[in-house]
Parts: sequence; C-alpha cells; structure tokens
Amino acid sequence: MTPSARLQAAIDLVDAILAAARTKGAPADRIAQTFFTQRRYAGSKDRRAVRELAWNAIRRFGEAPVSARAAFVALADEDAGLAGLFDGTGYGPAALAIDEPKATGGPIPGWLLPEISSLLESDEYASLLDRAPLDIRVNTLKSTRDAVLAELGDGEALSALPDAIRLPAGYAVEQHPLFAAGVIEVQDLGSQLIAAASQAKPGQTILDLCAGAGGKTLALAASMQGEGRLIASDTNRDRLSKIPARAERDGADGIECKLLNPMREKEALEELKSQCDLVLIDAPCSGSGTWRRNPETRWRLQPDDLERLIAEQARLLELATHYVKPGGAMVYAVCSIFEREGRVQVETFLRNNPNWRAEPAGISAGRADGPGTLLTPAHDASDGFYLARLRML
Repeated sequence: MTPSARLQAAIDLVDAILAAARTKGAPADRIAQTFFTQRRYAGSKDRRAVRELAWNAIRRFGEAPVSARAAFVALADEDAGLAGLFDGTGYGPAALAIDEPKATGGPIPGWLLPEISSLLESDEYASLLDRAPLDIRVNTLKSTRDAVLAELGDGEALSALPDAIRLPAGYAVEQHPLFAAGVIEVQDLGSQLIAAASQAKPGQTILDLCAGAGGKTLALAASMQGEGRLIASDTNRDRLSKIPARAERDGADGIECKLLNPMREKEALEELKSQCDLVLIDAPCSGSGTWRRNPETRWRLQPDDLERLIAEQARLLELATHYVKPGGAMVYAVCSIFEREGRVQVETFLRNNPNWRAEPAGISAGRADGPGTLLTPAHDASDGFYLARLRML
C-alpha cells in the first residue's frame, strides 16, 4: 500500500468506528480486526501503519467528529507530511478543499471536564490518552517473579507489588510458553492493585460480585493459595464462561461461578448472606480510566449513560452489604477518574450506612481521595482507578 492508500484506509476504519460508537455497536478493536480480515492484501506493516494513523485521530479528538475525514483534515493542519497524502491519486484520499469540515476541540469531551477528579491537574490530561504499557501478574500458585523474569529475558519488576512485571511495548506475551502454562496473566498494574487491596487470605470466603472474565478473581485465588471459598459472579454469561478454562490453566482449583440475573441477584446469592469475609465490587463504570486503551469510548458515553452507571454503582454497593459477615470487608473499585463514580459514590454510601467505615487499602500507590484512593496514569503509571476498602462495624 502507498502512504496515501494507508491514509484512506485509516479514514475508512475511523468512519466504521464512528458509526459503531453512534449506535453502541462493536468496540474499536473488534472493528479493526474485521476491517483487516476483509483486506487481506494489506501486509503487516500496512496494518500497523493504518492502525497507528486511525488511533492517533481517535486519541486527538474527545468529541466525535462529523466524519473521519474531518478528523484527518484537522490533523493535516498540524502535519505537513500528512497533508501531502491528500493527493487524490490512486487509492489515496481526495485533495484538500479550502472550506471542507474540520474536527475541533481537545482530547477531553467538554461536558466531561467537570466530572474529572479535582486531584488531576490539567497537565495530567494528556497521559490519560498515552499508549498503555504491557503489565503482567506472576501467578504465585506456579512460580515466582524472579524465576519469571529470568525466563522472559526482559521486563521490569514493578516496585508497587511483589508479583507485577512491565514488559516492553510489542512483547508477544500471549505467544510465550509461560502464558500458555498459566504462569503469567496479562493484567494492568491498577487492576493488580485492586486485588492487592482486597487482602485475600487462605481460608476466607470471598465473593467477586462483578467478576467479568475473572482477571481479579484469579489474582484473589493466588492469594488464597487454594484454601477457602471463592465465588465469581456476573450477569454476563459470555464473560463469566471464560473463567473455568482460565482457572484450570492457572491451577486455581475450586472457583465457583454463579450467573446472575440483573436486578435479581439475591436469588442466586441467598446462601451467601452474611457469610463473606470480603466482597469485591469491580463495578460497571464509564471506563474513563482506560481511555488510553479504549479511546473511542469517549465518543460512546452520553450523559444519560453516566447517570445510569452511577445509579447502578450505588445499587451494587448496597447489594454487597447483604453478603458481608459482621466484621467483614468489601472493596469498591471503578476504572474511572470521575469524582461522582469514585469519591462521591463512596462518601454517599458511608453517609447512608453508619455501620460501615473506610480503612486503609494497604497499597503504596495512589493518592488519598476522600475515603479511598485514586490511581492515575501520570501519578502511578497504571490505568485510572478509584478504590476504597470498607469495613462493617
């Protein structure tokens, strides 16, 4: 592919991502996979170049542009080399016109700026859309960090946690024998820190209320060392169904999976009432803490979506109280940098539930933010998360 043809392909890809964002369709990664599957003539270098062009445009504009071309036309104003690719030849994009539409605005949607935690200075905003690093967690049921580092031959031991490693960009970790053997799991440092804040111990009864595909569940299982009871629950059958195979690969025996009906969770969890030492709530959220991984989600989120998510988070916090035994704890977490999903949500819960108090999460990373801790890319080199550890009196 010529450079101009690569640009046109990037425009076509971003247009497909824009269309999906407007209709709440498939995520950008899946659209890109389908896009390149349908264009087998594009070699690996072509695919890499097209994807980089597309994601640069997505990261640059927080507000959804009227079209992908409008986004690239605006970028061409800042990049003469890119402007030169609008040559109208071959498979390249048509030449630039003087009065054609151009995308405007910065990387953060204007309506979301008031939602961002007051702990973040404006000079941190750019880091919210940087390329994310590749972190892995060593599965201590099978190995140690030193042994894994020696076998990988590359990687940085992260000081925030004893089992966390950061790999170089582009490292083909999922093709490594250690991954196939369940010795390592791909997991962002922030997600690992949430599992660490859970302070899981052998012999405990723990409920992972919103387990998803089980990344944090498996981290809890490693801390429990095969002793106790660990229940992974979720309302999404597809995500929950991934846990058994992952647990078998990791040597994490005995994880119980419970599929929940939305708004009727108590029916499936009744036997756990007042039985749990810990309930982990990795609640549905805006995903603003993961913009650097999924920048197109800024185009998807609407004000009514945010209000619905905040209401659901409050409901899940109240639901979790039914399963914690007296003296037990719960950890609330969201991959968000928005105050109303984090600090304000937990402060409201504590006001409404005087028999609960916040306690230290037991992690060294993050900044104190009300009753909990805020993690951000610039400050902690992790995805953005808010977490709080709460104790029943």
